Order: sequence, then C-alpha cells, then structure tokens
Amino acid sequence: MPGETTRYGIVVGVDGSPESSAALQWAGGEALLFREPVTLIYAVAPTVVSWPMAPLQDTVVECERQNAEEALQYARNAVASVAESCGQDIDIRTEVRYGPPVQVLVDASRQARMVVVGNRGRGALGRLALGSVSDGLIHHAHGAVTVVHTRRGHLPDPAASVLLGVDGSPASEDATALAFEEAERRGVDLVAVHVWGDVGGLPLQGDEWRGHRQQAEEVLAERLAGWQERHPDVRVSRHVEFDDPAHHLVDRARTAQLVVLGSHGRGGFAGMLLGSVSSTVARSVDIPVTVARPR
Repeated sequence: MPGETTRYGIVVGVDGSPESSAALQWAGGEALLFREPVTLIYAVAPTVVSWPMAPLQDTVVECERQNAEEALQYARNAVASVAESCGQDIDIRTEVRYGPPVQVLVDASRQARMVVVGNRGRGALGRLALGSVSDGLIHHAHGAVTVVHTRRGHLPDPAASVLLGVDGSPASEDATALAFEEAERRGVDLVAVHVWGDVGGLPLQGDEWRGHRQQAEEVLAERLAGWQERHPDVRVSRHVEFDDPAHHLVDRARTAQLVVLGSHGRGGFAGMLLGSVSSTVARSVDIPVTVARPR
C-alpha cells in the first residue's frame, strides 16, 4: 500500500547504464519524499559454461562480481548525491543477487514499497536489455513499479502535474491511491483522465453522445470522491475523453512529470484495458511511469 514502510523501501534495479542513472536520481527523490530507505540490487544472470570451457567459468564469475561492485558503488554515490543536494540523508543498502534479473526484482518487490528501473539498459555483461526487465516487472511485480524515462536527458519539471489514468477497475483504484499520494508529497496538481475507447469513432450524436459522456463523468467522479476527501490539499482536474486510451495518455504526458496507471483490468465502464495501456504508455512516453500492481 502507498505510504507503507517496508523492508526494502524503494528498490532500484542497477546495471550501470545511463538509464539506470536516471532511475537512481528519481528513486533518491522518491525516497526523500516518502522517507523510505533505498535498496540497490544488481542481479547477476546465470552463466552456463560447459566442458571443455569449464575453467573459464571462474573468470566469468569474477568479472560479474567486479561489474556488480563497480555498478553498486556508482549507484550508491548517485543516490547519496541526491540526498546531499537537499541537505538530507537516505538509508542506502546494496545487494548482489544471483538469478534472472526479472525474477530477482519480482521477488524483492514483495517487500518493497516500489521497484524502480530504467526504461532500457545493457544488463549484466550486455546479455539482457533492461527494457525486457521493465516489461517483466509491469506484468509480474508485486506492488508499484516505476519505469524511468528522461526528457531530453533530464528528469521532468518537478512543478508539473501528476497524470492519472482511471478505468474503474481494482487496479485503477490502487493507482488512484498512489497518484494522490504522489501529487500531495510533490505539492502539485493531479490530472485524472478517464478515456473510453469502446465508442471512439462511432457516429454518436445528440442525446446518445451526451448520455455516454454523462455516464463517463459519473464513473470518474465516483472513483475520485473518497480520495479527494482524504487528500483535500490536492487540486484535481478531471477529464473524460473518447479516444484510444494509450494514445491520449501519451499525448497528455507531454505536460506531466509522472504518469500513474493500474496494471490490468477492465472496469465496469469498459473503457481502458490497462494491461495493454500501461505497457504501451511505459514504452512510449519520455517521463517516469508508475504502474500500480496488486500485492
């Protein structure tokens, strides 16, 4: 749940790539906002070396160990610099784990508030692109996953809004809770969007069109009402659109600093299939995307 202190706090998948650096910077800021520790995890993927090449295995393992130590030291310094720039401290922990990176981070997500990764990277010894890791986490992690993209090499404007995609499903409810907390901690507006794609392009007119719009507005208002009461300081703007959900969210993300979506599910209003939408948005935008998955 948002705000819950967990064993690992904010987990960051480290691989030493430039995208990993952006994830470290964003995760450090998130840890300061929510007063959580940061756990840096470098996953060493299995190496299979068969006879008569077996003597080479020790060399490969040693190379992996050195890569891990160097990447983790760099990552620790990067997160520490975020804290120092704010005059604060972050509890930073490091771990080397052996196993497929997706599975390692999925396991860690069970005891983390959030897992943060870059949108792509070189992976251990260049064997696994971090894009594969981010896709795997979006579909299999427990709890929130943030895929960090950078806008022209920099993180987005910290005064920009948080963008929330709402479809009325349980996954969307988790995303709503998280989005309100993110907006409140950052002191920014929340833009809540309900995009109904099922009637996009249909020749609806007059009362029929107004009826669909009214129904969509009611769904959005119901999904936000309780959360607005819990977070009265968050200014919320609500938008109902009839369009392709992923396309519309990617377009709106141009003026946001963070997109928050559910991981799957199709709500009673049947408008936003968030399993496919979350994956598409996470691959397409140039700002961080947080996907709220069930525990």
